[in-house]
Amino acid sequence: MNSLLKKSILPVIIIALLVFLALQLNQKPAAPDVTFNTIDGKQIAMASLKDKVVLVNFWATDCPGCIKEMPQLINTYKQYHPKGFEIIAVAMPYDPISQVMNYSKAQALPFPVTHDSKSEIISSFGKVSLTPTAFIYDKQGRLLQHTIGELDFNALQQLLNKELSL
Repeated sequence: MNSLLKKSILPVIIIALLVFLALQLNQKPAAPDVTFNTIDGKQIAMASLKDKVVLVNFWATDCPGCIKEMPQLINTYKQYHPKGFEIIAVAMPYDPISQVMNYSKAQALPFPVTHDSKSEIISSFGKVSLTPTAFIYDKQGRLLQHTIGELDFNALQQLLNKELSL
């Protein structure tokens, strides 16, 4: 009887463990609880962006890849912002605030720009050190994609069409 009990319980335990592991692997990390202080004096809490697909883009004015992808970021923002998409551009701490402000104005960046002068945002997002780096979150604030390097804008548009149900 004891060995019969062991034979019937062992598969149940194994299945339960496999289900638990699968659920853990499918759980997406949540967006950090941060507040962005924009260069134009506004505060945007990440929590206030629920119900939007959010791209947090770490960049610098001296980063060739960042500058190369900026026109496509602007176009993507203009196309998808009315449909529930938000971009927060986070300038790196080593980037002089005057350069960030000049670049943002010269390029007429339509999305919020913040300067992470104290490295607090970088730390909240896992100590970002390379630019460009992007984090994309779904409407529930769960991580969809983390990209180091330039974004694939065709893939981004497909993702946005899916997540925004377009």
